Formats: sequence, structure tokens, C-alpha cells
Amino acid sequence: MQQKQVTIVGGGLAGTEAAWQIAERGHKVRLFEMRPKRETPAHITDHLAELVCSNSMGSTLPDRALGILKNEMQAMGSMIIRTAFKHALPAGQALAVGRDEFAQDVTEKIGSHPNIELVRDEVTTIPAGPTILATGPLTSPALTAEVQNLTGRYLYFYDAMAPIVTAESIDMTIAFRQSRWDRDSGEGPEEGDYINCPFNKEEYEAFVQAVVDAPKIELKGADAELERYFEGCMPIEVLAGRGVDSLAFGPMRPVGLTDPRTGRRPHAVVQLRQDNVAGTLYNMVGFQTNIKWGAQAEILQMIPGLAEAEFIRLGQMHRNTFINSPTLLNPTLQFKERPDLFFAGQITGTEGYVGSTMGGLVAGVNMVRLLEGRPLLELPRESMMGALLYYITHADADNFQPMKANMGLLPDLEKRVRGKQQRYGVYAERAAAAHKMVLENAGFEAIQFAEEMVGV
Repeated sequence: MQQKQVTIVGGGLAGTEAAWQIAERGHKVRLFEMRPKRETPAHITDHLAELVCSNSMGSTLPDRALGILKNEMQAMGSMIIRTAFKHALPAGQALAVGRDEFAQDVTEKIGSHPNIELVRDEVTTIPAGPTILATGPLTSPALTAEVQNLTGRYLYFYDAMAPIVTAESIDMTIAFRQSRWDRDSGEGPEEGDYINCPFNKEEYEAFVQAVVDAPKIELKGADAELERYFEGCMPIEVLAGRGVDSLAFGPMRPVGLTDPRTGRRPHAVVQLRQDNVAGTLYNMVGFQTNIKWGAQAEILQMIPGLAEAEFIRLGQMHRNTFINSPTLLNPTLQFKERPDLFFAGQITGTEGYVGSTMGGLVAGVNMVRLLEGRPLLELPRESMMGALLYYITHADADNFQPMKANMGLLPDLEKRVRGKQQRYGVYAERAAAAHKMVLENAGFEAIQFAEEMVGV
């Protein structure tokens, strides 16, 4: 078989997944990553596949949206999902990873692959020939302008990163370990996977008022006109502005938790999740914020148990870029007006780490099929992969916003099933069957790894 070269722009989750899928199938890849030559507002290292927000890839339960999505991707030989399980951290029924170890592993895999040439340089024009654009939510201004010229339209929204605190600076005489309903870890409350900072009513209301009154980083110029918040990553100050109880029913909800000091459920709670393998860092779950850094540290130290907290990263916001996929892409992730150009990752509107990776997997597989003259793979709507791809390519173009994998994307069941748990189980079974059938009918063969799968 004659080797053909593919250009991939972007060394994030989608770009590295696509590169691996293509290279493992015998084709040459030139993978461009602009860091460290050109930095972004969010990345810290020069590693490929760096996780810049949370370190969680969501649920591993087989009847939840992200669990279904991961299982489908594993069936297709996803390198990123496999590597994530290899570096998993305790997080109950979620897949949290040691971000540094994970990114370093992916970087080594890509850098040592004989069919991949890693180029550390910025791409400012859309390459000719077989190309996958996986530049992510922080596409450089020059390339963004090129994408605009090609597509005639692009959109922005603002994403926010949660603060990270050192474990040793958390006051465990106030905070306590516990997973909701004590069920995530299988241990007792003292062995739960999360650290919880409990509020009484007075503490909570004072905290909310401080968040509302805090100075915010001002967005200037064109950015101020383009500001859009994504509901799945809402800054706490925006939620707090919706009413005093909004945080208590959102990221600070106390359900399923009992404060061992009182024997009662707290009025509200901030949960901290392990962020690295050593267990020395914890991120604040759902606590993205754009409060100015000086005031931000003072306000966060109002949280019970964090009075002496040491923050190694404070919250911040950065601009994200995504195209209007419903008008531009096929469900195969091909650009409609140029068959050898694919888009993948968050730039397409597939939100979240796993959804973004999924785009790279599909784009990589379909690029190979295009090069080899085989029909492209179009996944069924009954599968979570297919449902997410269908959404981003068929949503209302005038009101298109990024979407995470969720059960609401799946087509209705033919027969009504009572009970949420039972219904989700039926959805999961149908998704697995439909996914398997399409792969078999397409003659799809997943890449086989040299070593055993880890954590699956």
C-alpha cells in the first residue's frame, strides 16, 4: 500500500487521536503544534494533549452519556481514552486523570511514532491536500481569520478554568472526605473520593454576596461584544447573579452529603477533586470564575476549610472558537465544499474532553477511508458518538452552541420505559448494538495495542 501524507493542525486531544489513528494504519502524518513557539492564554506546558480545565473525563458508568461514549470509543481503539485509563486517579464513578503524566505519555507516543512528524510551529493558512483542522478552542488569530475566510462564519464563547489548591493547605478539621451518598468509592465517608467544604446558611449567604460584589476582569474591545457563556462551564459569579440560591442548587449543592461535625446535611458545599497522581493538588469542582485574582483569593478563602488555602492556579476565562458546523460539515466531519478537509475537536462544537477526542477519532478513521477509496464511516444516531455528530451537523444554525454528550441527544425509544435508571439501561443497550452493527457492516477494524488495555 502506498503511503500518503496527511497534515493535522493542532496537538490537543482531537489532533493527537487523529494522528495516531492515521499513522497506525500506515499513512504518514505531519502534526503541527504551535506551542511553545506561540503560547495560548490557558496552556501551561508544551505537552501535547494538555488538559487545561478540569482533569475529569466524566462518568464511567455504562448507562450514562459519557460512559456510553467512552465504551464506543474504546471499541474503535481510541488511544486517548486508553491512555486516560492508564493514568486514572480516584474519583468514584468518574474518570479523573493525572494531567501531567497523561499529557507526557501522549507526547511520547506521538513523538516516537515512525509515521508521525511532529512540527512545533504555527500554521497561519489552511494547508492544501488531505488536512484535519483540530486547533481547538484557542485557535490562533491568524488561522482563525483563515477559517473565517473559508467558512464565512465563526462564533465565540467564553470558557472558564477552576482554581487548584494544595492538599496540605486544606483544614481537614472543617472539611471532610465523602462521596455523595457514600456510594462512589465503596468505602466509608472518611474514605470518599472528594473533599467537601461545608457551609451553614450565614456563611453561604455572605460568600454569595462577596462573589456578586467582587471586581471582575473586564473584557475589552471586540471581545466584550462577543462574550457568550456556555451553560456547562458557567462562572460562579454569573450563577450567583441569578439569585442567592443559584449556587446551592448548582455547583454547591449539598445533596447526599453529611457533615460529620453536625450529623446533618450542610446548607451548601464546595467539593474538591484530586488533580494529580500524588494527591497533593485538588481542583474546585464547578468553580470556574473570572473574578480578579487579588479579590478572588480572598473570596475563596471565605470557604470553610480554605481560610489558609494555597492556590497554585486561580480561575480565569479565555476565548473559545468554534465554527457553525450545521452549515459546514457532514456527520463524517468532512467540510462540505472540500472533501479532503476535515474538522475535529472543540472547534466543531463537540464540548468536553471526551467529545472533542471523539471528533479526532472519527476524522482520523474517515481520512484513512477517504485516502484508500472506501466509503466513509457514518455512525448511527442511536449511538452516543453518532448522536453527538448528528447534533453538531443538524442543529439550528442560527442558534448553534457547543454541546456535550448527553442522553437527550439519543432518539426516543420505540417503547416507553418507566424509571430513569431502567430507561438509561435500555438506551445504553441499544447504543451498543447499533454501534457494533455499523462497525461490522463497514468492515471496521480497530487498532490493536501492543500491550494490554489498562483500566478497562
